[in-house]
Amino acid sequence: MSLQDEFQVGECKGQKMVEGVQIPLLLKPKQDHSNTNTNVASLVDILKANKEAFEDMLLKHSAILFRGFDVKDAQEFNDVVEAIGCEDIRYVGPAPRTHVHKRVWTANEGPLSEFIYYHHEMVLIKEFPTKVILFCEVPPPEGGETPFVTSWRVTERMLKEFPENVREMEEKGLRYSFTALSKNDTGSMRGRGWEDAFGTSDKVEAEKRAKALGMDIEWLSNGVKTILGPRSLTRVFPNRQDRKMWFNTIVGMYGKETSSAEMADGSEIPANVVERCGEIIEDESIQFKWEQGDVLFLDNLALLHGRRPSLPPRKVLVATCK
Repeated sequence: MSLQDEFQVGECKGQKMVEGVQIPLLLKPKQDHSNTNTNVASLVDILKANKEAFEDMLLKHSAILFRGFDVKDAQEFNDVVEAIGCEDIRYVGPAPRTHVHKRVWTANEGPLSEFIYYHHEMVLIKEFPTKVILFCEVPPPEGGETPFVTSWRVTERMLKEFPENVREMEEKGLRYSFTALSKNDTGSMRGRGWEDAFGTSDKVEAEKRAKALGMDIEWLSNGVKTILGPRSLTRVFPNRQDRKMWFNTIVGMYGKETSSAEMADGSEIPANVVERCGEIIEDESIQFKWEQGDVLFLDNLALLHGRRPSLPPRKVLVATCK
C-alpha cells in the first residue's frame, strides 16, 4: 500500500494542475466503516510510519494539505510537525513573531490589512528552511488566503520574456538592503527590531551574528541597515528535476521605503522587468483559502508564498524545517 492509499484525495478551491501534478495535493481521512481513526493521532501515526514516502510525495507535489483531521491547537500541530522527523530551524527575518509551543510560532503578526508579498522563507539568509508548515487555528471571515507560486514557472517565463536581463542578473548577482528599528513594531509586517532578530542588544555581538548569517551592518541613528549580497537570482536544488527556482526577492524589496534590490555591482534592475515579474508571479499563483484545522506543508525550495489581506480574526501558526 502506498502512502496516498492511507488517505482520501480531495479537491479545494485554488488548486492548479501544473505540468501534470496537482498543487496542492489535498489529503483527507478515509471515510469508510473500517477506519474510524480520523483524528490528529491517526495522522501522526501514518506520518511517523511513512517518513520517506511523505518526503517523496512533497517533492512531487510541492504542497500537501491535510484537512479534516481535527487539529485543534499548537500542541497538536507540533505533534504533526515532529512526526515527519525533520530538524528545526530558527526563523531569521523582519516579520514580528511570537513563540507559542515548542517548534510552533505565530505567523507574521503585522497588520492583517497588509499584503505580505510572495517569498521563499529566509531566502536571503545562508541557511534557509526546506519546509514551511502552516496550521490554521482560526480561519479569517474574509480574505486572508495564503497564495503560493511554483518558483520554476516564474523562471521559465522570465527567461522567455527577458532572457538578456535574466542572464545579466544571474552573472552579476543581486544585492539587497533592509532597514530595521531597535525594538519591535507590530504595526508593520516588517517591524521586527534588530535586537529581537539577532537575539541581543549588544551591537558588537549583533555584528558578529549578522556576519555569520551572511550580512553586513550599517548603524543608523534610529536603527540599523542590513546589506545582503551578492545573492543568486535563481537556484537549482537536488531532487527537483533540475528546475531553476526563482530564488530571490527582487519584486518584494525593489524600491520600497525600508528596502532595496539592485544588481551586486550597484546597477539598477529595470523597473519594467520588476513590474512584469510581479505580473507573472500573480498569474502563476495558487490562491489557497484556509479552513479550520488545516495543516499545509510547503516545499520552501520550490514555492514562493505570501498572505492576502483579511478581516480579523485570523490565526495561522508556523513551523520550519532544515
